Amino acid sequence: MESKAVQSASRFDALKWLVVFVLIAAGVVGNLYFGAESLLYRVLGLVALGLVAAFVALQTGRGRRFAVLLKEARVEIRKVVWPTRPELIQTTAIVVIFVLVVALILWGMDSLISWLVAGFIG
Repeated sequence: MESKAVQSASRFDALKWLVVFVLIAAGVVGNLYFGAESLLYRVLGLVALGLVAAFVALQTGRGRRFAVLLKEARVEIRKVVWPTRPELIQTTAIVVIFVLVVALILWGMDSLISWLVAGFIG
């Protein structure tokens, strides 16, 4: 009994995804067809179609799982301890200085090897 419910839901999910793709295609074709119209109207139309497509996509199993993933990601982002401005500046300065030192070392090694090869070849 449960497998029949899952199968019918997956059939409807496929139909819903088809509707989503048709809406997206309609937005692309409509944007090309109405290319001479005002950009504002075309953008508003695309946003409206995008919202409808997103609503339909969220009605599917994958869409619901994606919404849950976004909610969980938002919760995890709130747990992040962001650096303060002085910490950020200090870390950035350390990285820039380290990159410059490594670049100078590589430049020196390259110059030395070039000088040795030029001396050896003549």
